[in-house]
Amino acid sequence: MLREILVNVREEETRVGLMEDKVVVEIYIERSLNQRLVGNIYKGKVENVLPGMQAAFVDIGLEKNAFLFVEDVLPPRSTFDEDSTAGVTTNIMDVLKEGQEVLVQIAKEPIGSKGARVTTHITLPGRYLVLMPTVDYIGVSRRIEDESERDRLKEVAERVKPANMGLIIRTIAEGLSEEEFQQDASLLTRLWKKIQNRAFHGPVPNLVHKDLELVQRILRDLFTEDIDNLIIDSRYEYEKVLELMELTSPDLKSRVALYEQDNLFEKYGVDEEIEKILKPRVWLKCGGYLVIDQTEALTAIDVNTGKYVGSTNLADTVLKTNLEASIEIARQLRLRNIGGIIIIDFIDMPNHTHQNQILHQLEEETKKDKTKTNILGLTQLGLVEVTRKKVRQGLENVLLKACPYCEGRGKVLSEETISIRAKNEILKLALHTSAEAILVEVHPSVASLLIGSGGANLREMESRTRKHILIRGCEHYHQEVINIRALHSQSEIDAIGVPVRPGQIMEVKVDEPHATNVYDGIGRVNGFIVDIEGASALIGDTVPVEITKVYRTYCKAKMVDVGK
Repeated sequence: MLREILVNVREEETRVGLMEDKVVVEIYIERSLNQRLVGNIYKGKVENVLPGMQAAFVDIGLEKNAFLFVEDVLPPRSTFDEDSTAGVTTNIMDVLKEGQEVLVQIAKEPIGSKGARVTTHITLPGRYLVLMPTVDYIGVSRRIEDESERDRLKEVAERVKPANMGLIIRTIAEGLSEEEFQQDASLLTRLWKKIQNRAFHGPVPNLVHKDLELVQRILRDLFTEDIDNLIIDSRYEYEKVLELMELTSPDLKSRVALYEQDNLFEKYGVDEEIEKILKPRVWLKCGGYLVIDQTEALTAIDVNTGKYVGSTNLADTVLKTNLEASIEIARQLRLRNIGGIIIIDFIDMPNHTHQNQILHQLEEETKKDKTKTNILGLTQLGLVEVTRKKVRQGLENVLLKACPYCEGRGKVLSEETISIRAKNEILKLALHTSAEAILVEVHPSVASLLIGSGGANLREMESRTRKHILIRGCEHYHQEVINIRALHSQSEIDAIGVPVRPGQIMEVKVDEPHATNVYDGIGRVNGFIVDIEGASALIGDTVPVEITKVYRTYCKAKMVDVGK
């Protein structure tokens, strides 16, 4: 498999794409105004201790206080062993007090209304090792499967491990010598001493250690022997990378390349893929498609046959669609960085062999993902349950924000709903005002419903309220906005008037045919109805017209040739 890393550096943001056989599978975006927080270490102060939740809120200097669970509070070193149950039985009130100063590391980014999740179990990742200064432990990456190599690595780690500290051996360390381990361990130990010194002398709250920037993290965590090329489109970053690789992995320097021609992400199709990520529907090569719906509680993925009709029988069509979908779902989880609970609704398969085949395919594909993913199997409803560790924000949270109009619902109230609300408000105001007229300002689409065909709805409201009602359509209004006020003087009423005048020439879009005159078309100007002679065949077109007659709720117009 050809594996490449693309690094696109711009003034406002840095973007990284991981490619597998020319297909993008992971995207990382870091912006100067919204940098990653996971891995940062803070000296904080406990603000609140919540025994009912067995957690505490810690002020670390961010907008929202961080959340610290009892299991993330460091137990006394003397009780930290394999037989200890301190993390389960310890009460939060016994280990934390309000006002207490604590050294914590961000484990999960703040997402939405939630603050960051922090832990006192500090980890400092290096190129080959992860130092755990608060626990005495040795671990080996689960991706190193050879048992003899695992045993060798543990023995080496035992010799280089700092006293009373822990080490985790990373996947990239497979086959390395003790000398390389020793260099990494010494570097991390010195870093930990610097962090302790800053924490001891610094104020509270205070950032005492900031994790590496995106490009450096990629070199540390992703750029390994199984990466064929690392392509960078910034000469400055390219030279910095070469300097760093000379110190850490000189054998990988030859795989670093500079690309200064066209847009790197556009050339490799990454920009196009980012645009697709913003859409819920993902098309499969066979003609089927996925619908990915991300909510705060979980992510639901629906599989559909779409345009694919197969060639043999229904069971074969369903199996082929589901197999391709399982591969694409695994890629989309990595690409969009979807974490938490994931529910997949594959197309129904009564055949148990086919079900197991799909689950096996999904498990094999998720093995390519360095983020821990668990396939939990089928529910009684035939849904596949999956969990994926949620560490950083999903790409959707980085690129999008909740709609300020619908507040993230994805829908707005219909014109009919708003017109009914407006009518009720008009009737309510009419009962409590002595004014002779009422002004209603709404979006033009709502205004046309309030006026009704030929002004029927408006006449009915005026008859019920015994008020003069002026309805004005405002193009700049959001569809859900209603502005109603009483007009107490004749001068106020005269100043509003109607939006057109006889002889006026303007362009009007023909929205629909006239309800009774089959030759005419209906357009609107700020919700005010324009009856256009002979325009029934031009529905959807915008035509120049001259206003011929103006009535209270509508006007008549004829089409004109503006060239003459």
